[in-house]
Amino acid sequence: MASSLPSNVHVSSHPCVRVKLSKLRSKGTSPRDVPSLVNEIALLVGTEALAEGLQVRDDGTDQSPLGYEFATQSLSPASLTIVPILRSGLSMVPAISSLLPEPVPIHHLGMYREKTTLQPVEYYNNLPYHAPPSALITPGSASGPAELAIIVDPVVATGQTAEAAIDTLKEWGVKRVIFIGVIASEEGLKKVARHPDVSIWVGGCDKELDERGMIKPGLGDIGDRLYLTIGK
Repeated sequence: MASSLPSNVHVSSHPCVRVKLSKLRSKGTSPRDVPSLVNEIALLVGTEALAEGLQVRDDGTDQSPLGYEFATQSLSPASLTIVPILRSGLSMVPAISSLLPEPVPIHHLGMYREKTTLQPVEYYNNLPYHAPPSALITPGSASGPAELAIIVDPVVATGQTAEAAIDTLKEWGVKRVIFIGVIASEEGLKKVARHPDVSIWVGGCDKELDERGMIKPGLGDIGDRLYLTIGK
């Protein structure tokens, strides 16, 4: 299946991801284990995504405990943000944050899928649109648009929510996007991949959606499983 996907889509082949995803799929997996499995998969997929999406640059020198001089390095681009899509994207933030050597701003987007049309509806957005004049914004400033945004959301079903989040970030001024997820449908990945400046990394890909727009076999409603709101 991976060969039929666009070149900016990456489905993990890591053995540990595949086994953990199999456990996460099971309806018998306990509510205590669901968040930890999402976190572990996010950590593995995020490692692959950031290895491809980030660079390092020399930015000075320092001394080791033995007094030897060495070149210090920092990430490039320097201006990053993590953007979880509420609710379930929050479950991936600790894993992705732990991979980065320095804290970065976290900007939340709240979206839900309208049940009849399956279209995304934005209900929360804390991107700092009301920023100081551009002359006062310095690189890496939390008040200006990030050069690179890392969107995290466990599930890409129809792809419309992810696409809406990307459009919102581009309107803010983000130049490049990395999307990290746990599971996706083939249809959803192809839709999101229409943005050539977006790199998409997921733990697994299922071919079909059902009539409700849910992935088959998928993970069920991962937000409800994470926050114990099944049957709401």
